[in-house]
Amino acid sequence: MPGSWKRITETDGENPRYDARTEERDHAGPLAGPAGAPRSSDGGQETGNGDTAPQFIPEQPRRSLDEVILPDTVRQRVELALDLVAHHTLLYDTWNLRSIDPYRRGTALNLYGPSGTGKSLCAEALAHRLGRSVINVDYAQIESKYVGDTPKNIVRCFEEAHEHGAVLVFDEADSILGSRLSRVSQSADHAVNVSRAVMLRQLDRFDGLVVFTTNFPRNYDAAFVRRILTHVKFELPDPETLHRLWERLLPEALPIEPGFDRGALAQESAGLAGGDLVNVITGAAAAAARRGGESGVVTAGDLMLEIKSAHRARAEVGRAPEPDGPAEYTVRRLSREEVLGSNVAPDAVKAEDAQSPDSAPSPVAAPETQA
Repeated sequence: MPGSWKRITETDGENPRYDARTEERDHAGPLAGPAGAPRSSDGGQETGNGDTAPQFIPEQPRRSLDEVILPDTVRQRVELALDLVAHHTLLYDTWNLRSIDPYRRGTALNLYGPSGTGKSLCAEALAHRLGRSVINVDYAQIESKYVGDTPKNIVRCFEEAHEHGAVLVFDEADSILGSRLSRVSQSADHAVNVSRAVMLRQLDRFDGLVVFTTNFPRNYDAAFVRRILTHVKFELPDPETLHRLWERLLPEALPIEPGFDRGALAQESAGLAGGDLVNVITGAAAAAARRGGESGVVTAGDLMLEIKSAHRARAEVGRAPEPDGPAEYTVRRLSREEVLGSNVAPDAVKAEDAQSPDSAPSPVAAPETQA
């Protein structure tokens, strides 16, 4: 008998038979299946992200549409989207729009625009107006490392929404509705195309409301654009909307210095989104809490300082996507020394030497960052 083997010993009815495989499994973890996927102790293959399949649980919306402060033009488009859902039977059955659009069973909406303009909040408020629960789905929930599980997760979230009559919301939808790959060179490319095809099919079959939100609408595949009934562009708040935001966002319980001008705050915060204003108020409140005592109230100076900080962050940190134009690339022309193989590092070239691809006469160029 090989030295690494252990003899199987007979036991009574109280103790199980023992062999080396049992000990090996206890020390090395679950036995692997034929395809290398881990298996549970009873032999069943585990699926989904991690060890269990994702759960798509309906939740009750906490915000109403009356709490969402939007520019008038945006609100009109949102109200039109609600009309499409509320009057679906009248439009498609009584007025027979089904004769020209026979395959549409539900309604898909797309909310797009800069970050912080209230897209996700509005999606939740739409469910509140319709009296439905909401299922929020992000890419991490449906993406799986196991072959074939991502399409199954897509189907599962639609089934849960149908069963509970819930509004299905996909945040950062550009990661899910991205363009299909025309050149499939590896299995991962094929898996991407299969997932996109399953999503298209589920949209055709689903009879409820699906809401997509994104900061990068240009990344959508054209087939998804056609299946989405209404696209609502969310914009940065105008002066009147900013004034209403300042009236609404400051909590009554927040100790505020009396007499400061909300109109001045609205004027100074031009170019900021509602999400930026929430950060401004939170930062100003933290400064007041640090002072404490009688001076522990939020002053106009606290808010102005945080507004300046928010403007600086928008200008210096990151770059907001441009929904109205295609993606751009910053291209740096290589110096003569670099082309000839000198030791000059690429980072040594100044930023002002960067130029657009169309204006670069040199045939040698290196793409750096995507806008």
